Amino acid sequence: MDEHGPLTVAIIPARGGSKQVPRKNLQRVGGLPLVARAVRAAQTAEGVDLVVVSTDDDEIATVAAAAGARVVRRPAELSGDTATSESALLHALDELEAAGLRVEVVAFLQATSPFISSEALSAAVDEVRADRADSVFSAHETYGFLWREGEDHAAEAVNHDAAHRPRRQDREPHYLETGAFYVFRAEGFRVHRHRFFGRIHIAAVPEWTAIEIDDAEQLRIARALASLHESPQPIPVHAVVTDFDGVHTDDTAIIDADGGERVRVSREDGMGVAMLRRAGIPLLILSTEVNPVVRARATKLRVPVLHGIDDKETALRDWAGENGVALTDIAYLGNDVNDLPAMRIVGWPVAVADAHPLVREEARVVLRRRGGDGAVRELIERVLSS
Repeated sequence: MDEHGPLTVAIIPARGGSKQVPRKNLQRVGGLPLVARAVRAAQTAEGVDLVVVSTDDDEIATVAAAAGARVVRRPAELSGDTATSESALLHALDELEAAGLRVEVVAFLQATSPFISSEALSAAVDEVRADRADSVFSAHETYGFLWREGEDHAAEAVNHDAAHRPRRQDREPHYLETGAFYVFRAEGFRVHRHRFFGRIHIAAVPEWTAIEIDDAEQLRIARALASLHESPQPIPVHAVVTDFDGVHTDDTAIIDADGGERVRVSREDGMGVAMLRRAGIPLLILSTEVNPVVRARATKLRVPVLHGIDDKETALRDWAGENGVALTDIAYLGNDVNDLPAMRIVGWPVAVADAHPLVREEARVVLRRRGGDGAVRELIERVLSS
């Protein structure tokens, strides 16, 4: 980055307060805090020289810095419910320019849009930098018939003639603003103090990416979409920790007449554990159950086990400290709600395909395989591929 030349800077305003969803900008979608997702989208967009998070919140600042963003601390008078995004952007520009940076193009990203397309953002930046547009915003194509409610609750057609219903292929599309990103010239923004000015262009994005998180229901939808649309990726960690029941097993048990339990496991998982062991990456089984079968399977796999653990979070913190592994460098594979405290403290919370819905929602990765059916092997292969 040439700090003396004109820069394209992505600015992400992220307040600590939120009425509908507490600590909204830190809520996880696909296992990552929303503000970190926005930072990552900006970092991977070609043409963006610097990523900045404007915040009044210590925790958001820490998460943003860890994700690689430069943090601008926003004053309290610009951090309330009535503060505008424009005011935060202008403050950030003032701070950057006071630090000697010349900002030519601004990419304004909203962390509450979890599916920002880096490719579309990069194309929008190119439009402005190449002087083909002064302002570009993300929107998705729609052929919907819009209505409004008039006097006495009477429905009134907005973008069509109610008496004429042409086929979709015979209609002109409209574009619905997604709120995900806006790209514009810094100088024009300072003059107009608004994100739309001059030659305004549309950056078309897929409709499924358009969700904005304003309430708890939209957050749940976003988490479900993340597991559906985000493609498998390598998992770069230095250790793997797994639950046992529902992960190494299919979460069922056969009870004999003497009360002994038998469980079903996958030979594929055994081979995967051997591959991980040969690669020198530690694996730990962390189980709530007190059952000889857990110890027997761990012995067979030649991996350490902690079982009869009610407080998995504390046990995991202790194990990581004793083994010199950062929590951010651990993948935790779970299936049920008692795994959530441990999953929330690691860098890579992972869920088996048939995990409890709450576990799938908070996982950074949802595997394609079910517990007891090769899920452990799938995770290990993705760890080794990194």
